[in-house]
Amino acid sequence: MRIIAGLLTTFGATAVAAVVGSAASITAADFYGRLVQPPWAPPSGVFGPVWTLLYVLMATAGWLVYQSGASNKKALLGLFLAQLLLNALWSWTFFKWESGLGSMTTILGLWVAILALIVTFWRASPAAGALLIPYLLWVSFAAVLNGALWRLNPSFM
Repeated sequence: MRIIAGLLTTFGATAVAAVVGSAASITAADFYGRLVQPPWAPPSGVFGPVWTLLYVLMATAGWLVYQSGASNKKALLGLFLAQLLLNALWSWTFFKWESGLGSMTTILGLWVAILALIVTFWRASPAAGALLIPYLLWVSFAAVLNGALWRLNPSFM
């Protein structure tokens, strides 16, 4: 029963974040396509599959910590939820509110939260920490892209 509760908790929370973020991204391909982009920017079709994989990795990492015997498990899962909130918020600041400053601020906060999550999850479960490394790498790339798009598009305030 504990395994099922953990799966429902971590995968459920991750799915909610994904749905909330995607609600802001309904016109993402159109908005992204209108922006002046650096030559190294990926096509919009890359983002969906990458995020799907990352959400599965995140939820699995959360589940591993949920299953762990860590004495600070509630705090770890609270940090997990906080980064999910920042993750969903970024989609709103970037796609829905079209705010360069807001999305840059949000993604930098998300990056710090993911790094903290990796360090703290690693202590509870090295596998959980390792599963989050691709997420940090992708968000690092996304932050650089976010900054480039903000710089190249003066109307993207």
